[in-house]
Amino acid sequence: MQYYDYIKSLHLIFVITWFAGLFYIPRLFVYQIEAFHKPSPDKEILGKQLKLMAKRLWFIITWPSAILATIFAVWLLILLPTWLQQSWMHVKLTFVVVLYIYHYRTHVYYKQLQSDIVKVSSNFMRIWNEGATFILFAVVFLVILKSAINWIFGVIGIVVLGILIMLGFRLYKNIRLRNPNA
Repeated sequence: MQYYDYIKSLHLIFVITWFAGLFYIPRLFVYQIEAFHKPSPDKEILGKQLKLMAKRLWFIITWPSAILATIFAVWLLILLPTWLQQSWMHVKLTFVVVLYIYHYRTHVYYKQLQSDIVKVSSNFMRIWNEGATFILFAVVFLVILKSAINWIFGVIGIVVLGILIMLGFRLYKNIRLRNPNA
């Protein structure tokens, strides 16, 4: 257990950088979608730059962070296998699976946009951007509280957070409609 804290620290660092990538990439997608609908030459100039930014973020930061966070998480579970017997860990691992599903779906959007295929609106992508936030809240509360029972209250909190985010999204949309430069 001499290296436990180092491994835990590295796991946490890569979880943070993974989430940083997952928070930022949908914002780049919003800009890519909006650039796609601009007239030439703006469409081509912005599109090329945003594709490059997304590629670098996705393959230099986000994917490696996801892989390294997982490697260090597995290492921690090997060092402390009793965690796998705790119900809070089962719930946390379920959220991690949901996070990987979110990550995979984000990768699908990435590939589409890199090929100039726009199947969703920029407003949809703004909402999609909040998915990682919900997962982060759930995982952090589970890890800190270490209680599968308290996660019920956490879910209620996440629903309330979701409602607040949606209200904020609608407010921002109304502000943008009144002032396009906002």
